[in-house]
Amino acid sequence: MPNEPLRILAVDDVRENLIALEAALDQPGVELVTASSGFEALELLLRQDFALALLDVQMPEMDGFELAELMRGTERTRGVPIIFLTAVATDERRKFRGFETGAVDYLLKPIDITVLNSKVTVFVELARQRREIAFQRDELGAALGRLRAHGDNSPMAVLEIDSSLRIVGWYKGAERTMGYTAADMLGVPLSEAPFLPPNGGREAFLKGMGELLEGGDRRAMQEHRYRRADGSLREGEWYCSSLAGTGLRPGSVMIEMLDITERRRAEDTQRLLIGELNHRVKNTLATVQAIASQGFRHARSHREFQDAFTGRLQALARAHSMLSATTWESASLRRLIADHVAIGALSEDRLLLDGPDADLPPELALRFSLVFHELATNAHKYGAFSNAVGTVRLAWTVTSHVLAMEWSEHGGPPVSPPERRGFGSTLIEHSMVSDGARIVSEFAPEGVRWSMVLPLVPGARVVEPEPQPVAPPPVADAPASMPPMRILVVEDEPLVAMELIMEIEDGGCVAIGPATSCEQALAMIREAGPDLALLDGNLNGEKIDPVADALAARDTPFAFVSGYDREHLPQSHADRPMLNKPFVVADVRAMLLQLAESAKAPIPQKLAE
Repeated sequence: MPNEPLRILAVDDVRENLIALEAALDQPGVELVTASSGFEALELLLRQDFALALLDVQMPEMDGFELAELMRGTERTRGVPIIFLTAVATDERRKFRGFETGAVDYLLKPIDITVLNSKVTVFVELARQRREIAFQRDELGAALGRLRAHGDNSPMAVLEIDSSLRIVGWYKGAERTMGYTAADMLGVPLSEAPFLPPNGGREAFLKGMGELLEGGDRRAMQEHRYRRADGSLREGEWYCSSLAGTGLRPGSVMIEMLDITERRRAEDTQRLLIGELNHRVKNTLATVQAIASQGFRHARSHREFQDAFTGRLQALARAHSMLSATTWESASLRRLIADHVAIGALSEDRLLLDGPDADLPPELALRFSLVFHELATNAHKYGAFSNAVGTVRLAWTVTSHVLAMEWSEHGGPPVSPPERRGFGSTLIEHSMVSDGARIVSEFAPEGVRWSMVLPLVPGARVVEPEPQPVAPPPVADAPASMPPMRILVVEDEPLVAMELIMEIEDGGCVAIGPATSCEQALAMIREAGPDLALLDGNLNGEKIDPVADALAARDTPFAFVSGYDREHLPQSHADRPMLNKPFVVADVRAMLLQLAESAKAPIPQKLAE
């Protein structure tokens, strides 16, 4: 250890000489170990390390020359410096023998203490330096070992380059991450390294390494792709630390590369999920807004509005809860019905069910829950559940991925067609149209009957309902010479589409649609040639880009109506106006006016009011 005292061995068969040496060599950090014979000295030499040996020449049994020869013949003691001490006058031949046996000096007794201390000090200092060098060597070896272990065991790819940008270190971590062995990489110029693809930022990376080597001890991080030995391209974060060179040692750069491919994918997925969540929440809010707005339009009193609005929200909430339990994949038809029975919306003994269970896709499940709530509410108010004996039979079949359902009421009060269409009936009839469904009502005297055909799989082939003719606006609201503007609505959420269409018609314009898919929208653009258009940002996962491109090609002004942020809308149409969901009436009117002005089209008086 560095702080241990250095030992000097003194060998003399005369006890007084050893005592004199102990007194003469009283130096700090030096311990004098004495031996009275060559054999005792050999034993000590085998057990301890010595910086210097002071040997008497004349000793019985084994003299100093013989001891020196034995020391030089043993690996452990071969490097111990020897100074001979003798009281016998000597000639050149004896001196030559002494130096031949390995002595570094030859002193005659009586010994000059000053000279002896001076020579001992030199050898002690040399021993200290050797010890320090050995300690530093061990420390350096341990540090290199730790570095090697870190590079070999690290989850990062660890490599080292020298001042000429050649790879001089390639650890097991790099081999595992990139697939190249040390034999493949050591000595390869970084500019020719196969893991740096030319189009992945190689030039920028090489420039950065050159700047690090020129700037002394510095750190930097770069992000760029790398190519594995199997040819796959992956994303990496490259953490680089430079060590400045000296006159004897050139500079180098230690590089640790972290593979962030999976992290990038997770971040992309997270952004997508956040965008989808944002879109879904805003669509839900827009639906709630439409329920509130339409319910308030048709309600006879605040109490009626409150009851209807609360019931519709509860129906949506129950469907949402069921879809969340299945990670938004599907909802059981019978469970949706059972939820309404459980909260008392329907009487279990007066509801007759006939049909197999079926899984409804998310959007259809939400809309069916609202429809079912409206049917039950109307039955309680006016139909079979308004007395004590009426019943409802709900029967359905599933064929070719199409659900055919019939709601028929029996035993209630006599039924006659309503004089006024309420929001509930309108919601039932129109909420499923965007899914390619058909809903038909029959107000027979014995009881109301609703027939529904609903697709269970998006895109299923279902007969589309005949488009309803749109009545022209009254002559009083628009001059005969001013044809009403035709505005295309592309929206897959029925209640939101209903709200947009109502605002368009209230403004004295003609609504075209709603289109619930790009295919429908493109057909309506070709056949009807709308003057303006309002586009949902996403149609059940289908991008709106083709519709936006088709409208732009016709110079038809349009705006996006979306719950997404702009970054999720078509980038080629980033300059188009956007209406955020949920919206208010004033926002819709303002957007239609803005589009009409950009089209230089006549603006109906109702829209401008």
